[in-house]
Amino acid sequence: MTPSAVPSVHLRAAFTWLAVYVMIMATQILLGPVLGSLSLPVRTLVVTGVVVPTVVYALVPAILRTYAALRRRTAR
Repeated sequence: MTPSAVPSVHLRAAFTWLAVYVMIMATQILLGPVLGSLSLPVRTLVVTGVVVPTVVYALVPAILRTYAALRRRTAR
C-alpha cells in the first residue's frame, strides 16, 4: 500500500475492533461448552490465545487487503 492508501488510524481501529469482536464471539460459541468449567482467568487466557494471533496475523491483514482492493476498484 502506498502511504496515501493506508487507512486512517481511526479506520484501522474500527477494523481491528470489528475483527476482535467477531473472533471473540466465534471463539465463545465454538469453545464455550469446553471452557465453561474452567476458571475465568484460564478461560480468558485460552480465548485471548486464540483471538489475538488470529486477528493480528489473519483477519486484520485480510480486512486491509479487501479495503485496499475496494478503494482501487472505486478509484477507476
